[in-house]
Amino acid sequence: MSFQSRSFLLYTFTVAAVLLAFIHGGHSFYLPGVAPQDFEKGNELLVKVNKLTSTKTQLPYSYYSLPYCRPKKIIDSAENLGEVLRGDRIENSPYVFKMLEPQMCKIVCRITLDAKTTKEFKEKIDDEYRVNMILDNLPLVFPIRRSDQESPVYLLGYYLGLKGQYSGSKVDRYFINNHLAFTVKYHKDLQTDSARIVGFEVKSFSVKHEYEGNWNGDKTRLTSCDPQAKRMVINSNSPQEVEEKKEIIFTYDVEFVPSDVKWASRWDAYLLMSDDQIHWFSIVNSLMIVLFLSGMVAMIMLRTLYRDISKYNELETQEEAQEETGWKLVHGDVFRSPTSSDLLCVYVGTGVQFFGMLLVTMMFALLGFLSPSNRGGLMTAMLLLWVFMGIFAGYASARLYKMFKGTEWKKIALRTAILFPGIVSAIFFVLNALIWGEKSSGAVPFGTMFALVFLWFGISVPLVFVGGYVGFRKPAIEDPVKTNKIPRQIPEQAWYMNPAFSILIGGILPFGAVFIELFFILTSIWLNQFYYIFGFLFLVFLILLVTCAEITIVLCYFQLCSEDYLWWWRSYLTSGSSALYLFLYATFYFFTKLEITKFVSGVLYFGYMLIASYSFFVLTGTIGFSQAKEILIGGSKDAWKVPSSQSESLNEWAEKSRFRIGDSLGNLLHPF
Repeated sequence: MSFQSRSFLLYTFTVAAVLLAFIHGGHSFYLPGVAPQDFEKGNELLVKVNKLTSTKTQLPYSYYSLPYCRPKKIIDSAENLGEVLRGDRIENSPYVFKMLEPQMCKIVCRITLDAKTTKEFKEKIDDEYRVNMILDNLPLVFPIRRSDQESPVYLLGYYLGLKGQYSGSKVDRYFINNHLAFTVKYHKDLQTDSARIVGFEVKSFSVKHEYEGNWNGDKTRLTSCDPQAKRMVINSNSPQEVEEKKEIIFTYDVEFVPSDVKWASRWDAYLLMSDDQIHWFSIVNSLMIVLFLSGMVAMIMLRTLYRDISKYNELETQEEAQEETGWKLVHGDVFRSPTSSDLLCVYVGTGVQFFGMLLVTMMFALLGFLSPSNRGGLMTAMLLLWVFMGIFAGYASARLYKMFKGTEWKKIALRTAILFPGIVSAIFFVLNALIWGEKSSGAVPFGTMFALVFLWFGISVPLVFVGGYVGFRKPAIEDPVKTNKIPRQIPEQAWYMNPAFSILIGGILPFGAVFIELFFILTSIWLNQFYYIFGFLFLVFLILLVTCAEITIVLCYFQLCSEDYLWWWRSYLTSGSSALYLFLYATFYFFTKLEITKFVSGVLYFGYMLIASYSFFVLTGTIGFSQAKEILIGGSKDAWKVPSSQSESLNEWAEKSRFRIGDSLGNLLHPF
């Protein structure tokens, strides 16, 4: 394919991505295949409870780990793989509504605290735990209205309780939110007279309930709030304290409010909470980096290299042309196999697997298949795609391995299938053991562990071997020139061409292209917020690809000009070093944005961010390496050669080499 054709395809692809971002931001559409549920007046609405969450501990707990009111029989809802890994535990609850029938001061139950339950409630209140519920697949939210914004900001769930002091006292007291004022928003169909639920909100209060006479279950008449006297709970002036041997009465109100929001758009209020201007600033910032790098690459490829080749065109004899200068001096060593070539093959194959997984995941997300309404869908999709992309990992690693004159393809396929997942699994196992020790619902059960191991060894490993077999049967990639038997001595390098320095410098720009979007991703993960701006994320992903490719090409050219031919690992580490900056930024985020104080919670944070940074290293390193290999081997074969016979003039050779180099520029977004 010519350079012009590649450029046209790149332009078309970018325009399509921008249009997708606009479409995704401008129109909401629901998860395909999910049907709305219509409710008639008087139909039962079953409220489900989910995990208790805290941004201070990052350790979820099941709702019934605390002595809350329970139904006669607790029924667990079916959960997918992603929900289990997220720590979701969805169960039924004693809260039962009837459609379009408001309720006031409905009694749920009464409990008396003992020493153990008192301690549990106080610890959870100290850690600022929030209670999560679900109605018709909509999460319960607490609306916060701000004067500078028309629509409210939604926080998931409500606080379990609060810590405060009585007036005139300096002793901290703990109070529990035992009265919930639910608001169910519905959209009515004028033709069928049925309604669909489009919102589920709550306001929580701490109320010390009192009642007349003896306790008679839900038939007891409360004096603190009375539906007959139309006495409602509107504040927490008389709060319910959490103390041993004190009784707590749990109550709730239900109000039904009509809404103009249609069922297909009911998630908009949950998802459209971020400022689009910040994301566009991120895109523009990243595009400036890309334009800067593109200018440097164009200058090197179309000016500097052309000038180098023109020198050969001016030489009078073929013997004079043999006296190479600059990057041509290392033509006999530039394709020498690197040290630890097997390990490089493994990491390149794993990076291809990551690239395929992320690309297909974002395509599905852009089409609306990974809506937050499908809880755990994103994580489930990523796991399954990772498993099935193993075939491409085996293929890529085997192809590169054969180019390095390797013969034992089964060994390289096994290492590709085991190395990266093995390291991640070891870290994950340690973290999961810590979560088990805290008795958190976030701990992965044995059955789920078995399912993950089966996906790994039962599906992923065989697919890697299949890909390795196919890749090894392909003809080996040939080096453009023969490699000298005796390695050329590398001259002493300038300080700025020191491997460690140039590698660290190379990682700054890829990280700079994504760090603003990274802030929103970290916020959604660790501060329990929704992230559903995949249009912006996809554009940032494309910019990351181009940035990694271009910075690797630039630094690789400077390295070869200084007669250092050890480019294989250097090209991988140049863009891969951006993972170091990602981890450093995660550390900065931990100390500036989070309030984690527990040791276990801190270990969990840095453990998971270490896995994320390691994955980012594999992805970006593979992108940079693949593009450098494509330029040096695939796109500029004739540039390394001089005319081999008198029948090929120097002018023909120079002209052919120039077009080869120009053609290779079109591969910037085609690294694999």
